[in-house]
Amino acid sequence: MIRIVIADDHPIVRAGLIALMSLEEDVFVAAEAATPDEAVAAAERENPDLVLMDLQFGGVGGLTGADATRRIRALEAPPYVLVLTNYDSDADILGAVEAGASGYLLKDAPPHELIAAVRAAAAGESALAPIIASRLLDRLRTPQVSLSSREIEVLELVASGCSNTDVAGRLFLSETTVKSHLAHIFSKLDVSSRTAAVSAARQRGILR
Repeated sequence: MIRIVIADDHPIVRAGLIALMSLEEDVFVAAEAATPDEAVAAAERENPDLVLMDLQFGGVGGLTGADATRRIRALEAPPYVLVLTNYDSDADILGAVEAGASGYLLKDAPPHELIAAVRAAAAGESALAPIIASRLLDRLRTPQVSLSSREIEVLELVASGCSNTDVAGRLFLSETTVKSHLAHIFSKLDVSSRTAAVSAARQRGILR
């Protein structure tokens, strides 16, 4: 029996997933969670095989599914984490994979694909949607246009309107380091301004 925790801030989504899982004889929903903190607590309490994790949780102190994934994977006996989200930007994918997620699916995946991914991820196998696997392979093939996770963090903050000083404060970096990251970003994206960098990153699917 595969014991899972479903973590999503939308009650209707959770209800739909619970209904879908109830049709499978080998899957049992041990708990549901509406926030990243609840997801971590449920993972500790229920000792599940797998946590089905959304990435974005509204109005919860800025914590994300990637944050919860990192904390869950650091537990003494960590369950696997399968991300189920609407987002397929490089920033989201890399953040989840680096946090320890073993699978990444989009919410428009057909039910049979989701169930197969649940079984695969619970068995410790990689479970990536085709579009996600393709995106990761593209990054490996074209490293010259791939930004590091830190560079993506910097650019995300720039895109949200943060100044270099703001970025430095949020990421606990010096302004010199932020400027260095921006210089590398400009070079990789072949642009000469912050606005152009954000635009180019969005066109390439690096940012949402």
